[in-house]
Amino acid sequence: MNDEEEKIPEDQSEVVEFEFNDDGEEDLKKTLKKLRVDLKEAKKEKEEYLTGWQKERAGFVNYRKEEADRAVNFKNIVQEGILTDFISVLDSFDMAFANKEAWEKVDKNWRQGVEYIHQQILKVLADYGVVPIDSKIGDKFDPNLHQSIETIDTEDKEKDHTIASIIQAGYKIGDRVLRASRVNVFGMK
Repeated sequence: MNDEEEKIPEDQSEVVEFEFNDDGEEDLKKTLKKLRVDLKEAKKEKEEYLTGWQKERAGFVNYRKEEADRAVNFKNIVQEGILTDFISVLDSFDMAFANKEAWEKVDKNWRQGVEYIHQQILKVLADYGVVPIDSKIGDKFDPNLHQSIETIDTEDKEKDHTIASIIQAGYKIGDRVLRASRVNVFGMK
């Protein structure tokens, strides 16, 4: 071996392949043509790898976004569950306040303390965006906001499918109903 062959690293010496003609001499046209084909194949392979990498990266970005969305949805579901539990506590306060006669007999200081706790619960719910569903007697019954408990017979066409009484307040958070208002509805005989 001469000095030039020893200086070429093995991995580079294997890359260059020469084409020879029938006389045993190097055919530069054939060698150039082969190198062009090899270059074209290498470019095609590079594009395939690049495209594959880009698809995987886009897939990973989408995966991260979906995971973030799932985490937000999970947080919202847990939060709504807790807020719904607070609404049940609020119902107990409302029932206690509804019995005016008994409520007035309770010691004034104790009554004010309970009313303060009631206000704190309302504030916590409001801080999380929970608002009562605005339902009044005489409003049109909306099955998206109201749950009909009982139908009250009426002969008045104007009262048909309107709220006769509100049994239990409903609440929503944003556009989602946490609990529909429980109402009695007028219905034609």
